[in-house]
Amino acid sequence: MAIFSGSKSSLSNQKFTLTEGSEAKKSQNSEEEVFYMSCRAAYLSVFRSSLDSITSKEQLCLVLQQAGRNPSQKRGEKMSQEEVKTIIRLADVNNHGRLDYNKFCRLFIATKEQCLKTAVEKLEADGKIRQQQFGSHAGKSPEGTASSASKPSPRTPKKTGLDSIPKKVDRSSRPSSARSYKASISSIISMGANSAKNSKLIEPNAIKEWQCAQSKGCFFLEENNEIITHRYRLHIPQKSTVHLTIKPLNLSQIEGKPSQWISVDTALYVLKEDDYEEDLQLVCFTELRNKETFGWKGEMGSGVYWLIPFTSGCRLRKKRKPVTAEAKLVYRDESKDLVLTKEFRAVLSDIFDIIDLDGNGLLSLEEYNFFELRTSGEKCDDDAWAVCKENFETKKNELTKQGFIDLNLMEANDREGDPDDLWVTLESMGYNRALEMAEACPFIIDIYAEKCKPRIKAASLEAGSGQLEKAICKSVILKGEAKVMDGYEHVIIHTYKSDTRITSVVENKSTNKVIIHVNNEQSKNCVSNRGLNTFAVEVPPKSQTVCQHVMPLNEHQEWIYNCVQNIIA
Repeated sequence: MAIFSGSKSSLSNQKFTLTEGSEAKKSQNSEEEVFYMSCRAAYLSVFRSSLDSITSKEQLCLVLQQAGRNPSQKRGEKMSQEEVKTIIRLADVNNHGRLDYNKFCRLFIATKEQCLKTAVEKLEADGKIRQQQFGSHAGKSPEGTASSASKPSPRTPKKTGLDSIPKKVDRSSRPSSARSYKASISSIISMGANSAKNSKLIEPNAIKEWQCAQSKGCFFLEENNEIITHRYRLHIPQKSTVHLTIKPLNLSQIEGKPSQWISVDTALYVLKEDDYEEDLQLVCFTELRNKETFGWKGEMGSGVYWLIPFTSGCRLRKKRKPVTAEAKLVYRDESKDLVLTKEFRAVLSDIFDIIDLDGNGLLSLEEYNFFELRTSGEKCDDDAWAVCKENFETKKNELTKQGFIDLNLMEANDREGDPDDLWVTLESMGYNRALEMAEACPFIIDIYAEKCKPRIKAASLEAGSGQLEKAICKSVILKGEAKVMDGYEHVIIHTYKSDTRITSVVENKSTNKVIIHVNNEQSKNCVSNRGLNTFAVEVPPKSQTVCQHVMPLNEHQEWIYNCVQNIIA
């Protein structure tokens, strides 16, 4: 999207400059990713896990050599006669006992590149095994609840080809029936078909007389199945009974045909700062349900709370169905002027409704910047926003829907109709090339307070953090059923069930890490957020880790959760 400064005549140049800067930033990010991948590949070619530490000079040398470096035991130790002879033999072109310097340089560079290539190929092969072994969350931090929050970045299309898939993979490390297990726990839960008649979430009788605050937001699905979402600060001025809800936002204009993401599960975790604890403490979460709405009712003291939206990932997942035809975004009319297609205008209208967080029909600078951060990684400053308001339709110093659409038309004109940048924006917002929102789920939050006026404000847009993981683990441990592994009293499996979701957490109280093999093959009418029926979970010492979330494939039919969890020997 465009960032503005100066006057209308300078909008295009300013935008082009910033786009170049954004591309340079993306290129820099790409180089950093390659560098990180190379370092990680080298590290894991020597160690079994990134949790392992370098404990000797010899191990450090091995890692550096795999990274294509050539360290000596002392950064200057003399080579032995045998080592010199070996190098001369390799680089001796004419076999006359002399070193060919040019060949030696080529050999050195080729060896360095081959070491690095071998390490990266091993990492990619291990990654595929890990996908099979550890499920779709393999790329996340292994520290479980201790993992740090990551910052969102603009999404860019990634190319995937057959060449990137390893041709041969050693299956010996994959969990199977042939592996030996030290202990196991079996959990079988039979769940009936859900019905609207069995609603547990009931609105207070006089809720229309309560004061209300509302905000919208969105779950965005990343390439690695990580989910990015808005986070909120909630201010309760005085002690009051509070009723809070979250549900998917229906944007469909057709009666009886809701938006396709309406079945995505949502939840809201409420956290509060504690004077005596460093971390935020769990206050409550929305576990009651009425159709697609999840809610909670209770008493809340005065103060500031953090609201963290959550979706399990069972239903908001990558779609395997390919898009056969790409939608058209722009065309030229009889006057050769560029025009947005009807379909693209409708999508822009929906996007506007999603990023209009307070629902007042206008975009403030703050709301627009959440959109900018998601789609380009940049922010619009006050001066640029002032120029935007001068050149596009505004009301009350905020951008109207027509102004937002015209802004996108200007971007199309800047690129002379080339839709590539427009597609980057659309894909960042979760749309596929058929203009279907397939990798995002907008939602709406309502806060009702009986005795005061609540205030809610979006504070950030980020991926799931350690705080959310801790909140989920704590809620499952507090409300779920606990089973201790036979012979391993320090390893506990906690299982929580609601009408629509079952979540299991592994608690490891021991001083050693454990690996839990999970088998869901006997479950019926179920889908796991891991994306696999069998996988493994690595749990660091003295920690708790979410094992999996499970939901019914078809809510109108009975579903059976049948899970066997084993400690791998």
